[in-house]
Amino acid sequence: MAQTLIVIPARLQAARLPGKPLADIHGTPMIVHVWRRAMAAEAGRVVVATDSDEIIAAVRAAGGEAVSTRADHESGSDRVFEAVSRVDPDGDAEIIVNLQGDLPTLEPRLVTACLAPLRNKGPSIATLAAEITDHEERNNSNVVKVVGTAVPGVSDQLRALYFTRATAPFGDGPLYHHIGIYAYRRSALERFVSLKPSLLERRERLEQLRALEDGMRIDVAIVDTVPLGVDTPADLERARKIIGSDGRAQS
Repeated sequence: MAQTLIVIPARLQAARLPGKPLADIHGTPMIVHVWRRAMAAEAGRVVVATDSDEIIAAVRAAGGEAVSTRADHESGSDRVFEAVSRVDPDGDAEIIVNLQGDLPTLEPRLVTACLAPLRNKGPSIATLAAEITDHEERNNSNVVKVVGTAVPGVSDQLRALYFTRATAPFGDGPLYHHIGIYAYRRSALERFVSLKPSLLERRERLEQLRALEDGMRIDVAIVDTVPLGVDTPADLERARKIIGSDGRAQS
């Protein structure tokens, strides 16, 4: 596999959970839990990208690497690209992973799974999804669905045709819950951040549609679990219960 750089974008401003990256989970900031799980994947160099000196200090105190980025980025992808340009100016890393900083219960194997589609020549971007098993999620607009078609010769991957908050596709068959972890070929990330927000992206409020509308191919690895994203105080309490006081996810 090509050399990989994992970037975790993080900022303190969060409407529903202010100061989210520094939220305490058994004595450790959430962003440090995410960094540790990314390191445990052993998939490449891991860097936290942030505009906060407090986040930088927390990551470095834990032994991690953090880089300062501008405060005016409109998206995590823009922050990731700036970080990549700063920490790897010679372009040694060919694959860039954008790993959300609010996934403290992430199973490290999901990082590796996200990289798998890029072993093939076709896709420019790879991401993850899991089959929806909770009927309520099928009609929940907060659960993003990926509509895809089979990748020839590969049993556990799809080529994305569309991402939507609606219940899709229609008819009998599985629906897939998109998981917002992305692996980019470096050239694809550079191309992506150069594009203006697209019509469907604005309508669905889904950044990945910008890539599809531009003709970029996104392949999706199907996994068996959806990591808990922490967006609210209730989510934070769930994360604390899952992780446990020893810092490890409970079975």
